[in-house]
Amino acid sequence: MKLDRRALLHLSAASAAASVSGLLAARAAWAETYPSHPVRMIVPFAAGGPTDVIARVVAQKLTESLGQQFYVENLPGAGGNTGTAQAAKAAPDGHTLLVVSTGFIVNPSLYAKGVPYDPVKDFAPVTLVAASPNVLTVNPAVPAKSVQELIALIKANPGKYSFAQPATGSTPHLNGELFKLAFGLDLVMVPFTGAAPAITSTIGGHTPIAFTALPPAMTNIKEGKLRALAVLSARRVSAIADVPNAAEAGIPGHEGDTLTGIVVPAGTPAAVDERLNGEIKKLVAQPDVKEKLETLGFAPVADTPAEFAERIKTETVKWSKVINDAKIKIE
Repeated sequence: MKLDRRALLHLSAASAAASVSGLLAARAAWAETYPSHPVRMIVPFAAGGPTDVIARVVAQKLTESLGQQFYVENLPGAGGNTGTAQAAKAAPDGHTLLVVSTGFIVNPSLYAKGVPYDPVKDFAPVTLVAASPNVLTVNPAVPAKSVQELIALIKANPGKYSFAQPATGSTPHLNGELFKLAFGLDLVMVPFTGAAPAITSTIGGHTPIAFTALPPAMTNIKEGKLRALAVLSARRVSAIADVPNAAEAGIPGHEGDTLTGIVVPAGTPAAVDERLNGEIKKLVAQPDVKEKLETLGFAPVADTPAEFAERIKTETVKWSKVINDAKIKIE
């Protein structure tokens, strides 16, 4: 009887090993034959913005390296929710990718009626392709030469200063709200319909302070039309190396980025996810891609799926708290 049981255990172990071996072989075979037909890359925004431009660069390079066409389909609407919901319903076979920005993370907390997708349950992360930091700038006529001086100035003049932001619920907007909350500032928020009008207003002195993404502000900073008090990142930016990062400016924890990443519908084979991740790592290291990203004001990242998943988690916790504490909602 003991021999029979031992034999049965050996048989079970051998069967399990064979199953695992078969699964690994199937995954490897799937990865080798992927993609089997053209791949749609949904961008949930209109053409021409940074997310769209980066998506097209990635699509071109993946087409070249994987031998099938990767093409961009723009599905704008509802702050990115429309295209994202479409992607969530797509077949999980690796032939539909979603190119996301930070709205993918903040929208579930921002929209009063919720959004038609769950960023964690409905999708699997592939990689954070690139990131661009936000920046705190002021009109040169503002007497504050540092963030600490700006805080003191606003506290001494409650309600008299305002800040421009490019879009309700954007990370620059949320950085401004975090700044107000953290230091108890009576600072008026003025929303705009894009970075360009927000920056123009600040240069004109109508809104003496601005929180924006770095790329649209960069030229004006270099030309002296805006004074940058802090790049809201963990590191300085080489193009404006004299501007302190958030911690150096005395506001650690105020880092804020505009993110561009790629996710796939939940259930997509892990082997496909891994292959895409590996190809994107290679392409962002290419000099022409790095140059294009830097021109847009982005730094290449290309992290692992696990690292991107953790980034989504930490960003969700951080910005949902700001949204709730500042009582920001889009109906």
